[in-house]
Amino acid sequence: MKKLAWFLLLPLAAFAASRDDFASQWPLALQGADGGAYRVVLDREVYRQLQSPRLQDLVVVNAQGTPVATAVFPADAPLAQAGASIAVPWFPLPVDAGGPARDIATISEIATDGSLRRVELRGPGANEGATGDGGFVIDASQLRGAIAALRFTWSDDAAFDRGYRVSASDDLRQWRDVDADARLVQLLNNGQRIVEDRIALPAVQARYLRLLPQSPQAAALQVTGVTAERVGHLAAPALQWEELQGRRVESPDGLVFEFVLDGRFPVEAADVVSAGNSTRTWTLESRDDDASPWQPAASPWVAYRVDSGGKASSSPAQPLHAGARHRHWRLRARDAFEGPAPVLRLGYRPEVVVFLAEGGPPFALLAGSARASRQDAPLPQLVEALRSERGRDWQPATATLGQRALLAGDAALQPVAPPIDWKRWLLWGVLVVGALLVAGFAFSLLRGKPAA
Repeated sequence: MKKLAWFLLLPLAAFAASRDDFASQWPLALQGADGGAYRVVLDREVYRQLQSPRLQDLVVVNAQGTPVATAVFPADAPLAQAGASIAVPWFPLPVDAGGPARDIATISEIATDGSLRRVELRGPGANEGATGDGGFVIDASQLRGAIAALRFTWSDDAAFDRGYRVSASDDLRQWRDVDADARLVQLLNNGQRIVEDRIALPAVQARYLRLLPQSPQAAALQVTGVTAERVGHLAAPALQWEELQGRRVESPDGLVFEFVLDGRFPVEAADVVSAGNSTRTWTLESRDDDASPWQPAASPWVAYRVDSGGKASSSPAQPLHAGARHRHWRLRARDAFEGPAPVLRLGYRPEVVVFLAEGGPPFALLAGSARASRQDAPLPQLVEALRSERGRDWQPATATLGQRALLAGDAALQPVAPPIDWKRWLLWGVLVVGALLVAGFAFSLLRGKPAA
């Protein structure tokens, strides 16, 4: 830290603001007293207070109420890094491989390094006439670290919705369940193809993974490749969702559904939920206020929901063009839409606030103001310098939000009327008085002029 002591001279975000300029505050509980720099994850309550699209009405203050150096980082910063994707071997299994009497190890050839060389589709005790989908086993023995997801490719052209039970093992004999309801989906609609080819896993670390069909299938899935996604150094937080109820609006371009998002959420994905079984192409637009033009938020996509056999399958979330903090959203269906308005789900990942522990604790997070604006601080450079010195796995100490306390409330969200510019009005007054004096002097001259 001595080499980085100059960072401690970072200027405080010295703006003319006090606690009365903010709507709410949250006390911060620090992980340790000597952390120096801390990180706190924002939550829904904070986003609903914020007014600035750039989150400038958010700052951390110390015990004296003085703002400290504060910066907002993306959800996956400052350390989260995506894990690598690696192709892994896979082997189809006999139709009865999931039976209690079957031992996959007895029909497999394993190399000295633990990797699978082959799995016999027919062996002692196998049902020679059985056809259908027996599932498959995936060889992850050469991977290092946990697996976050599996992604599949296949050559099947027909539509399907297949459920699998995923389990893990280190010896091909003892299996533990990982996901009891994993699904691979391919739907076809008017020439469009909807695919769900990724199975998310809860950070599984095992030498082998097995997928067994939940129900009998007439034919095996024609898998052409399997890719394992490894867990990154710090996995980015999962998407959190805001569900919005819309209203029907008859626009010049036809029927649309409009929604209002209560907060400055960093939205990055969208989903549409309609009642019952449905499949429909949607277009999503957004804007910040009623005076702004609508902007495309995502490419047109097909959202579907299929209830079958007591289980529901739905389309994956649609990624947006770029993270948006807009408050107004609009859905438009390509085809005629009857029935109740759909529910719009907007997904976001909570961002991270990093602050420097300048001054004495306790520290508090202030948010929500139409009057105050936080100045930028070079905290990204500080974090990068500390990571270079202490290792790439270093991160600021943790701070957590306490119970929200009301400060100025809604009054802080109302813009302050601009101050009267007395100098300007005084200048105009002098000019007007001067003009009147000149006019009066000219009039008196005209009255005193002798007649010809």
